[in-house]
Amino acid sequence: MTLDYDGWIILIGVLVAACCAIPGSWLVVRGMGMMGDAISHAVLPGIAIGFLVSGTRSGGWMFLGAAISGVLAAVMTQIVHRWGRVDRGAAMGLVFTAFFSLGLLLIVQTADTVDLDPNCVLYGAIELAPLDTISLAGLDVPRIVMPLAIVLLANVGLTLLLFKELLATAFDPGLATAQGFDARWLHYGLMVLTAATCVACFEAVGSIITVALLVAPPAAALMLTRRMRWVIVLATALGGLAAVLGHFSALTVPGWILGGGLDTSSAGMMAVASLVIFLFMATFAPGRGVLARRWVSRRDAMRVAVEDALGLLFRLEERAVMLDRVEVEGLLQSDVRIGGRLGTVLTQIRRGSLAEVDNGAWKLTESGRTAARSLVRAHRLWETYLAGRASIPSSHLHAAAERLEHVTDPTLAEQLRTEVGDASDDPHGRPIPPG
Repeated sequence: MTLDYDGWIILIGVLVAACCAIPGSWLVVRGMGMMGDAISHAVLPGIAIGFLVSGTRSGGWMFLGAAISGVLAAVMTQIVHRWGRVDRGAAMGLVFTAFFSLGLLLIVQTADTVDLDPNCVLYGAIELAPLDTISLAGLDVPRIVMPLAIVLLANVGLTLLLFKELLATAFDPGLATAQGFDARWLHYGLMVLTAATCVACFEAVGSIITVALLVAPPAAALMLTRRMRWVIVLATALGGLAAVLGHFSALTVPGWILGGGLDTSSAGMMAVASLVIFLFMATFAPGRGVLARRWVSRRDAMRVAVEDALGLLFRLEERAVMLDRVEVEGLLQSDVRIGGRLGTVLTQIRRGSLAEVDNGAWKLTESGRTAARSLVRAHRLWETYLAGRASIPSSHLHAAAERLEHVTDPTLAEQLRTEVGDASDDPHGRPIPPG
């Protein structure tokens, strides 16, 4: 293979990924990721009819047929959902599988009279795309590049033109309609864009792979940001990365596993690469990845355990109860339920200079006493506040306040202080520490 040949395959893959990323981003944030799968199958009857009418793959007949077929399927899904009183997912399954089956039947029937291969529609033929060229400004360009470029420009232009309206209808269709944006027509317009994108991508990567590129890159981008502009940009970039990695993986990975000069489908490996990228983001993305969320969860659990330990030491000091080190650690195990984290909690307390062992007993330092006093104050303020305003039995006030004390900052504590007025004791008769 020459560099030029591989370069065209990569360029076509990047164009496909960019075309899919824009409507795919809107579908994913609307919670309609499977709509891309549904439309990619529902447009098949329109494609077949367009080919049957025109007798060629060129021209706009296939785009027109696909757009009509996609919108008609979306409308019928709404009709089945509302009039048939069935779940939206079930309605989608009924309508779009019927359209897909009809499309396959039409494609098989027209395959003898029209230059249309069912396998090409389903699986794509990106390896053959650079061989079918047209002359453009004296340069031989793969024919598929032109429709992909036109669809990409249309997707970008319409997104820029209607960004505010699409954003409003994506997150609050009712409010968008009240503001004068017809959410229904914008929804059907998005379906048309998705249908046109699917048709443009079919010949290059097929209907099955198009679904992966519609959903996986936007889903991966949402792991990194929640700003819609950046979701679209990152989805486009991640889709392009999947195209590049997918092609090179198709050339090299089978040889690594099975030996020899074996290779596999570039389109299929692009879909696999998009899945790998999503799994990587889902695992390692800062803030939203599995590891990040687990680290935050462990950090918060440790913070709560340390604060609980300080609260116990403060209450013992407040009541002038003298216990030795072993007895205090036993209370931490039984009453505070620190469990297996006891050693780590005590290490954190020492390192933070919050408490120390003096003459065989745990004692709070000045900084530890200040932190513990704030925690106990928040706890007793919450108990006092809830006792007068919530239908919570007095026996359950402690448990409720115990959860809330760990998320109470000084500003909220002062608001609670204002709400409870001049109360000096909590409902159990314990004094509320001053701020």
